[in-house]
Amino acid sequence: MRVDVVTKEYPPEVYGGAGVHVAELVRALRAEITVRVHAFGAPRDEQDTFSYAAPAELSNSNPSITTLGVDLAIAQDVAGADLVHSHTWYANAAGHLAKLLHGIPHVVTAHSLEPLRPWKAEQLGGGYRVSGWIERVTYEAADAVVAVSHGMRADILRSYPQVDPSRVHVIYNGINTDEWTPRVDEEKLRTLGVDPSLPSVVFVGRITRQKGLPYLLRAARLLPAHTQIILCAGAPDTTEILAEVTELVNELRTHRDGVVWIDRHLSREDLCVLLTSATVFACPSIYEPLGIVNLEAMACGAPVVGSGTGGIPEVVLDETTGLIVPLEQEQDGTGTPLHPEKYVVDLAAALTRVIENPELARMLGTAGRERAVSDFSWHSIAEQTRGLYSELLQK
Repeated sequence: MRVDVVTKEYPPEVYGGAGVHVAELVRALRAEITVRVHAFGAPRDEQDTFSYAAPAELSNSNPSITTLGVDLAIAQDVAGADLVHSHTWYANAAGHLAKLLHGIPHVVTAHSLEPLRPWKAEQLGGGYRVSGWIERVTYEAADAVVAVSHGMRADILRSYPQVDPSRVHVIYNGINTDEWTPRVDEEKLRTLGVDPSLPSVVFVGRITRQKGLPYLLRAARLLPAHTQIILCAGAPDTTEILAEVTELVNELRTHRDGVVWIDRHLSREDLCVLLTSATVFACPSIYEPLGIVNLEAMACGAPVVGSGTGGIPEVVLDETTGLIVPLEQEQDGTGTPLHPEKYVVDLAAALTRVIENPELARMLGTAGRERAVSDFSWHSIAEQTRGLYSELLQK
């Protein structure tokens, strides 16, 4: 069996959870089958991995059109594969065209949904309508759609009612718990600006609407005075969201000390040290299909406080590996909290509960590490994925 995987992100060009997912899944799949990777970006020296730069003729085009240019080149090169598997809308057009061109099954993994990210219009302009069109067409035509959580599966069927429910399969994201593991290094923490002797709330994520960082920054004003707020946050979607976050951080610093903003990329080793040191990890997302970052925190032994949305409650078990903050949301696709002030207060209360109860924090963190190891191994996820491939090829 030869499977061709199509992706925008692939090492060393990884900036989000989808890229982590693809890299780990490919590594696990290659233990049993032949996998060729077609990735956007600069040339890579990995065997059976092919890279594609944006066509020079489209360099000044809307990003969605540039994406389609890359997809056209990839679709031709999938020739000879038994099956094509694409990740995110950026790669979906290549997978769909390869399916039509070469007569092979197409599997799509849903890492997010364009109708549930309307703020992307701020970044893509009219290209947001193009990305939505690509996603709808490919989901409706795909032989199988993989949802990374049951919450995501429900979102897919609600957003795209023409998709046959029998073709939507739940296969969770995973975590490499040999690499994501507790690491204690107080000297490293100090170089990052963190005081190891004080409790800390840690946030790791891109600066984008869906990650809900502004809600955390407002909640931080209500936390115990001695608590550090550690923000490992960069790669803003737009100048507007960056300006909003910057203003909130500056305002927070006028009310409290210990606000540390790390806006540069950290190595996995440094992130493990940061997560291991966390008194509590905060995931205030208003949209999160699963949230690999929560698995990373759990694997490092950090208790997680997360929003009750998307796939977060399927990973963070309330009162077992963390605390879930209820979140009532608008149903207009924005995910905006219906009662933002209440959400902020409830988020602060949950964080404070963990901060002020070291035994609870220890219990949640230990259980989180155990769950990450037992339930989210990439070996298991690759096995389920290969089973899906075999099922499609036997039809």
